[in-house]
Amino acid sequence: MKVQLIPEKCIACGLCQTYSNIFDYDDDGIVILADQPHSQSADFLEDPAILRAVKSCPTKAILVE
Repeated sequence: MKVQLIPEKCIACGLCQTYSNIFDYDDDGIVILADQPHSQSADFLEDPAILRAVKSCPTKAILVE
């Protein structure tokens, strides 16, 4: 599955990293991908924790295809 970040929607609430360690934060607290901090999308194996993080994002700053 492809995970896409929309950093301009992120409010730095921290929920995504609470649910999945593929997410991290930049110096301003905005979501990034932990293993690919300069990319706004990446492919991952389907994982319930990632899906939970996506569904929990209050601003929909994380999308999954």
